[in-house]
Formats: sequence, structure tokens, C-alpha cells
Amino acid sequence: MADPVRVRRLTDHEGQRLQQIVRRGTGSAVRLCRAMVVLASAGGNTVPAIARLVQGDEDAVRGVIHRFNEMGLASLDPQWAGGRPRLISPEDKAFIVATATTRPEALKQPFTRWSLRKLAAYLAGNTIRPVRIGRERLRQFLHKHQITFQRTKTWKESNDPRRDAKPARIEHVTSNFPDRVFAFDEFGPLTIRPYAGAGWARKGHPDRLPANYHKLHGVRQFHDCYSFGDDTLWGVARAKKSAANTLAALKSIRAARPDGAPIHIILDNLSAHRGTKIRTWARKNKVELCFTPTYSSWANPIEAHFGPLRTFVVNGSNHPNHPVATRALHNHLRWRNANARHPDILAAQRHERARTRSERQQRWEDPRRPKAA
Repeated sequence: MADPVRVRRLTDHEGQRLQQIVRRGTGSAVRLCRAMVVLASAGGNTVPAIARLVQGDEDAVRGVIHRFNEMGLASLDPQWAGGRPRLISPEDKAFIVATATTRPEALKQPFTRWSLRKLAAYLAGNTIRPVRIGRERLRQFLHKHQITFQRTKTWKESNDPRRDAKPARIEHVTSNFPDRVFAFDEFGPLTIRPYAGAGWARKGHPDRLPANYHKLHGVRQFHDCYSFGDDTLWGVARAKKSAANTLAALKSIRAARPDGAPIHIILDNLSAHRGTKIRTWARKNKVELCFTPTYSSWANPIEAHFGPLRTFVVNGSNHPNHPVATRALHNHLRWRNANARHPDILAAQRHERARTRSERQQRWEDPRRPKAA
């Protein structure tokens, strides 16, 4: 009579590892089942008892024990061998990519997005080019072709009939009259509440701000003015956007250049920026209003300077009221203007960069330069 099949004596490491796998019960189900078989056999259980434990076949249990005796812990890992994958023609691949990147509504399907199940079913049932592919294989295929599941986003394109002429005018004045170019826009809305931010702190101990349950202070708009040539900012907090507040800001810009020379002010198409009183005042005071195209306020050079205001003054703050918040903005603007780079330094840096580019281009076009093989 043959001896009963039993696992060999385990080492301490093997026993601890098997016990860890069985107790945690996580990971591959095949690996867990094989670990249970080996551990049960090491505990003296017979093959029939182990087969009942794992709800498996006795011959399969014997095979697991024999493989463990030969290979050790490596025998627990499943060796998947599904055979050669079915080949998909290049035309089928192109059809899958085109279908996955097309909205289902355009293909007369009653949903707004694909799921793997719906896409696989549509490909298999398509009468023009049926492609039978499993969901997992489809997922791998989409991943390989960099087609990922993403959120839908909206976009706006300027519908301004002068969307090319307006940026061209802004570029012209900033290039030819930088010392007479100014920009204006509102920064806000600003509310009195704790703003999330970021900063240096010990790991696991971030700075915390108290919660704000009642917002009783309303909102403010910070009317900001920017001198393009001097690289300076100034502004004032207002309760709302209005034509009167805009006109007051434009007058402060005109006062920054009291010599009476013509100036150019860049601003967006907000209705409070282009009223009759503002246009009349601009004509009388040698002020050209350079409006950005509709939905293209990014063309205003002041927009880039709102980022530091948001990062270093608003984010991470918890001001008790609007006067304190406005004082913080003014303090930052004073610090910024005191540490701004001088226009002469900026001009010298631009000249140096242009000279470097010119020299590099001359070296590249030098006929004596050795050509690449």
C-alpha cells in the first residue's frame, strides 16, 4: 500500500509565510487556495479532508502538494497560460479606436458615453464590421492606444468679429509703447472665510484653520491696475463691479501719467468697462481703451499677476473682516512693487537674450560648421 501524500516538513520561513497568506485572505484566490492546501497538509490533514476543506478534487490537491515539495513557495503563484491571443486586423483596430472616440449618440445609441460592456456589445453586433472582443482585452487595447476614461469638459471660443484685430492692437501697443500701457481688471469675488492653502510643516502635522459657519461680511471686488512699463500694481477694494468704480480706477491710471501723453489701457469686455461715460471720458483725456476679444480675457497682461495674489495672500488666510483682508493685499502689493525688477534691467535682459539667439543662429548657419553624418 502506497504511503499517503503529504507535504514535506516546512521551514520556519515557509510556515510563517503560508500562515500569513491564509490569515490575511487577500490577493489571488488561486494562491490562497494552494496555501490552504499546503498548510493543511503540513498540519497532518489527509488528502480527502483537504479536498473537502477547499471544495476541490483530490487529484488536484495531490498535485499541489507534489509541486510544493518540488518548488517550494514558488508553486503557489499561478502560471497563466491562456494560449495565443486572437489576432485583430489593422482595420479592426482602427475601427475600434474610431468607435471608442465617437460619442454613442452620433452612432444612434441611447446613451452619452461608452462602458466596456456597451462598447464590446456594439462592436460585436455591428453589421458593417463586426469585431468580437472581450471586455478585458478591450480594456487592454484602449489602454495601449492611450484612450482613457476622462471627464467631459466644456470650452468656449471667442465669437468676437474682431478677435484677430484686438490682440494685434494689444501686441502693437505693448511692443511699441510699453511705458504708456496700463491694464485693469477686477480680482474676486473675495469673501471672509478660511481659504485652503499650502505651506511648509512637519510631516503629518499640517497647519489647520478653524471652520467658518456663518458668512456675514458679503463679498468684495479688488479693482487692480497694472503699469506694464514699470511692472507695478496698485488697487482698491470695492463692494461690487460698476461703471462708476471702473471710471475711478481708470482715472487713477490717468493720474499715474500726469504729463498728458496718450496712454493705452487694456481691459476686458465687461459691460461695466465700456459704458458711454467711460468712453466719453477716455476720448477727452487721450486714453485708448484696448478691449480683449470676447471670452479671451487671458489676453490682458494683468491676468498673470493675479496668480501670486491668490497664492501668497488669499490661500491659507483666515481674515476676520474685509478691512484686514484689503490691508493684506495692499501690504503684498507694496512688497511686490519694492522688489519688482527695474524696467532697465528687464530691457537689458531682453537684449541679452536676443543677442544670444542671434549668435546661436549665426553659428548654426555658419558654412564652416561640420555637418551631421
